[in-house]
Amino acid sequence: VLFVGFNPGERSAQIGHYYGYPGNRFWWLLWQSGLTDRLVPPEEDHTLPGHYGYGLTDIVERPSKSSGDLAGWELRSGRRALILELTQYQPRIASYNGKGVYAALTGKKKVDYGLQGEQVVPGVLDFVAASPSGRSREPLELKLSLYKQLRDITMKVCAGGAYTS
Repeated sequence: VLFVGFNPGERSAQIGHYYGYPGNRFWWLLWQSGLTDRLVPPEEDHTLPGHYGYGLTDIVERPSKSSGDLAGWELRSGRRALILELTQYQPRIASYNGKGVYAALTGKKKVDYGLQGEQVVPGVLDFVAASPSGRSREPLELKLSLYKQLRDITMKVCAGGAYTS
């Protein structure tokens, strides 16, 4: 699974690790959903590929206080770079941390949570989870439910099967 966010927040950039702001629930959601077997601290983000087969990336590399601070040209440039990254590495699943992230990538106006019917890059399943940010208004129960759906899909796909709902 390649987890895709908008861009690093200021705290994450400051400490040099993904999802480093204490109010961000990303690491807790991974653990509570069963995607990891323990609560991984942000400082151990580099262990995800080797231990769990997960990667982390963003559409835009520049840190900001809010994704709303990103310019349109940054998102367009980041979109091209992300598609190249997905094409090169071919993760089995790309999980977008928020509807806005997926909308920025695809240009879609309406995005639903969960497994998407289309693939941005052939062979890579697209999954949209609720943003783990503390600023996200989605209930924590919904966020956790989506991460559990992702866990179920990941287990099926990694067991060698094609995913069918």
